[in-house]
Amino acid sequence: MNRTRLIAPSLAVAAFAAATPAIARADAFEVNPDAGNNSLSAVFDAKLGERITAVSSSVGCALTYDPASGTASGTCSVPLTSIRVDNDDTKSDHFRQWTTNKMSDPAACRLEVAFSGVAVGKLAPETPASFTAELSFRVCGRGRSDGAKEKVTGTALLFPAGVYGEKQTIRIRATVASFDRDAYRIGPKYTEGWLARVQSLAQVVAQTGTIDLSLFAKAK
Repeated sequence: MNRTRLIAPSLAVAAFAAATPAIARADAFEVNPDAGNNSLSAVFDAKLGERITAVSSSVGCALTYDPASGTASGTCSVPLTSIRVDNDDTKSDHFRQWTTNKMSDPAACRLEVAFSGVAVGKLAPETPASFTAELSFRVCGRGRSDGAKEKVTGTALLFPAGVYGEKQTIRIRATVASFDRDAYRIGPKYTEGWLARVQSLAQVVAQTGTIDLSLFAKAK
């Protein structure tokens, strides 16, 4: 058989593989909490009260993506002390009191989530992959009082190495709708010294809100 006829197809396959930057094996990724381009934004908008926005740029994650199954697993967390409420010192301090119930050190408290086998499908450049998952969150080590999970929706988009930095990167956009702070005992009625103000705050501060995440996970 003509040796040239054997080499040509092999070269074509090699060229195609080189031109396809999709992830080919299970790889570890990390979201650097110090990068400054990863963010959490939570909005609690009371119909008869305030519209409160809490933000943090200190989101950290350790992730693994398995292209064979098209699934992602990992953990993410945000330190309570990194969250700013309406960019106001007093509101931020009040939020820390409400979250810890003044029973623990705010520096030891984190908003955390762990997940396994979340289906995101095949990741490829310029093609956002949608995902939906029900995940268990913890706040200062507390899960929801009713044991329920939060519905998370979002997209994952692959950036090949050299497009968004030197390493392969996955951009993640995620939303947690109807996050019920009361289910995690976050509020004045659970916090010593705030009981007299509970009734006046009932309509001023919304019980449910929406959390949005924008993350860039880089290959380790």
